[in-house]
Amino acid sequence: MANNKNIPKRSEVDKRFTWAIEDLYATDELWQEEYNRIKEMLPRISEYQGKLSESAETLLGYLKLSDELYQLMERVYVYANQKNHEDTANPVYQDLSSKAGTLYVQVSSATAFATPEILSIPEEKLKQYIQECEGLRLYEFYLQDIIRIKPHVLSAEMESLLASAGEVTEAADNIYSMFNNADIKFPEIIDENGESVRITHGRFVKLLESRDRRVRKDAFMGLYNTYNSFRNTLAATYSANVKQEVFYTKARKYNSTLERALDANNIPVEVYTNLIEAVHKNMDLMYRYVKLRKKLLGLDEMHMYDLYTPLVPDIKMDIPYEEAKKIVEEGLQPLGEEYLAILREGFSNRWIDVYENENKRSGAYSWGAYGTHPYVLLNYNETLSNVFTLAHEMGHAIHSYYSDKIQPYRYAGYKIFVAEVASTCNEALLINYLLKNTQDKKQKAYLVNHFLEKFKGTLYRQTMFAEFEMLTHRMVEKGESLTADALCKLYHDLNVLYFGDGIVVDPEIDMEWARIPHFYKYFYVYQYATGFSAAIAISRRILEEGKPAVDDYIKFLSSGCSDYPIELLKIAGVDMSTTEPVNNALQFFSELLDQMEELMN
Repeated sequence: MANNKNIPKRSEVDKRFTWAIEDLYATDELWQEEYNRIKEMLPRISEYQGKLSESAETLLGYLKLSDELYQLMERVYVYANQKNHEDTANPVYQDLSSKAGTLYVQVSSATAFATPEILSIPEEKLKQYIQECEGLRLYEFYLQDIIRIKPHVLSAEMESLLASAGEVTEAADNIYSMFNNADIKFPEIIDENGESVRITHGRFVKLLESRDRRVRKDAFMGLYNTYNSFRNTLAATYSANVKQEVFYTKARKYNSTLERALDANNIPVEVYTNLIEAVHKNMDLMYRYVKLRKKLLGLDEMHMYDLYTPLVPDIKMDIPYEEAKKIVEEGLQPLGEEYLAILREGFSNRWIDVYENENKRSGAYSWGAYGTHPYVLLNYNETLSNVFTLAHEMGHAIHSYYSDKIQPYRYAGYKIFVAEVASTCNEALLINYLLKNTQDKKQKAYLVNHFLEKFKGTLYRQTMFAEFEMLTHRMVEKGESLTADALCKLYHDLNVLYFGDGIVVDPEIDMEWARIPHFYKYFYVYQYATGFSAAIAISRRILEEGKPAVDDYIKFLSSGCSDYPIELLKIAGVDMSTTEPVNNALQFFSELLDQMEELMN
């Protein structure tokens, strides 16, 4: 299936390779019943308005009802969107997704009074409530966190207004998603076998990995020239998205969008800026990698479309999905039998939507709703990279599994800052397994290069994305316009900075900002780089210390959002308030470069 140039319709995909979405709702009718139930609950929520300070029992009653409401809302929202992601052109699930989004805004608006009311309760009185009412002790951390953000919470009326504006302010993200997943169509090119193949999101990276340089260039040009033909529309869409973030930032009285984004997790701004600074200080390692790649490929001139093709000749690693599952299970043996049993459960019980189909959402993710197992979306394409994606997304899924199992609903959803740790830790353990079990020098070099590219793609590239976001938001905050020309120039200059003079920074790459959906989740991507650094530290500890480190790690995975992310990572032995994890990760990158140079001599 993965090699078929004709992408199947959703109805043609073997059920074994689709996720068991029926475990959320067996039918759309059951979804509708729960949707209606949520609407019926909204008046009950409004009955608490103006009364939360009356007594500890009243406050507890509201919090328990709110948890029930949001847990149902999560199920309704996840199902509608995951069904939409199966086939983004299906009007039935476009409608359900839209209805779920609208209902979510209504729920947010209906509950918007709560935080201002809780903040109006004197702190001493609130502490007394917690001491007097045993049920409220569950909510102690949540209530303390509300007090922490008190300077940025508005009146009940203003909070309701901001919540009701959500459907409008999210328009840029929704428009971009529809454009990028359903409307944009890329051209066909001739592959290395002389056959016509259409460029898609799912195929693009594999085409860039081709040994045939003409195929790589055609795919690169075809994709980015297509984006370029919509450059002004895409710039306006991105600009609108940044402007809405600046709007919320000013409304909530933050000094910058960056400060507001990080404050949600109580992360100091310095964690973000220190990451960029640390990477800037180690640009020489990336320049060294680029020059090594140019040398090993035997190129007089290296281009951006040469960054993904394997460096080691005559190593072809087409890996069927069933084999990929076995490789991942073997690679994660250091995590112990309990972890592996959960992994096998996910493989056996259709947690995963495996292959690409027409209009399926691009990329990969793990998602789900409290009370049922997590789900993983893939567009599996038989590359080594896809094997690592499987390990990565199952890391997310098992993190969710543990948090949902141990934590109450209020604390089950872990924060984005720690979200990439479990996924990347799996990848680090997998590369260790593959390197230890590979004797062939060329294969070992291939694998070392694969992990070098993880550093390039995660620590360097995601930091470059983070810097792009920081600079574009600053531009809007200063009243500057995000025109297509301005965005392309900024993005071009960053590529020159991050990749150095050993590569031709082709003008087509200037449009890459337009194909990054994460830019619509502001200041998200830096956490890939910080999470990657933390994961390297945790994986090394697991390999060196064994069970004690695994036990600490499982405790971390089970913690959800029961404390602030930086504190939770300390459970697993990592302190991200320092630059040590980033610097140590970059030192490991240097060691891998040494290995690669030695292997290829």
